[in-house]
Amino acid sequence: MKPPLETSFQELSETVPATVGVAIASADGSSLASFGMWSNGVAWSTIKVPLAIAILRTDSGSRELVAKAIAQSDNAAAEELWSQLGDPAAAAQKVQAVIRDAGDTTTVVESRRLRPGYTAFGQTRWPLVQQAQFAARLPGFPDASRIVDLMHNLTIDHRWGLAAKGFAAKGGWGPGIGGDYLVRQFAIVPIESGHLGVALAAEAHDGVFDTGVDVLDTLTDWLVSNALTQH
Repeated sequence: MKPPLETSFQELSETVPATVGVAIASADGSSLASFGMWSNGVAWSTIKVPLAIAILRTDSGSRELVAKAIAQSDNAAAEELWSQLGDPAAAAQKVQAVIRDAGDTTTVVESRRLRPGYTAFGQTRWPLVQQAQFAARLPGFPDASRIVDLMHNLTIDHRWGLAAKGFAAKGGWGPGIGGDYLVRQFAIVPIESGHLGVALAAEAHDGVFDTGVDVLDTLTDWLVSNALTQH
């Protein structure tokens, strides 16, 4: 008999060189489960999904830029899309409106460039549970089908974690200010009764991107073998 999920995840978390978290939401966006010590932090490039949807809603950005921002996680393309939404405050409100449509009433999209060399919107603090709920509701957005298709077709070097299993996914990553390195990802995961929204995070203690990716691969294997089989 398999141990309870909480026990199983705790045992796993003690073997990886990172602070980790996992959140799972049902198709209606309700939270099903969350595991681990990591629960909230900067979005990095995962925020490009609601950014791209905001652009499609205004019909103000090119499809090529949207494709680059999602499939390649291209920062220059995302910055150009952001600028096409208006001044930073207006752009933040339009991206935030997309997140609100997923039932998230608390996440605030960052309009200020808090760290030199990094996007303003990428520094948005997006809790893991709310991100899983966003992923769960994403297929129901009438203007999201193109974005979900792009999430199914990430460039090869971005197909790790949930994306490596063929799920529609988007990752985000970047260095913390204390020597750590955050790698996070969310995905839409089909199940027999429909789909789930799943969000993962690994804050690598050694400050190395590849370490975070390896840990997300480990979390994904755990999910597929344990948590996802129970929903």
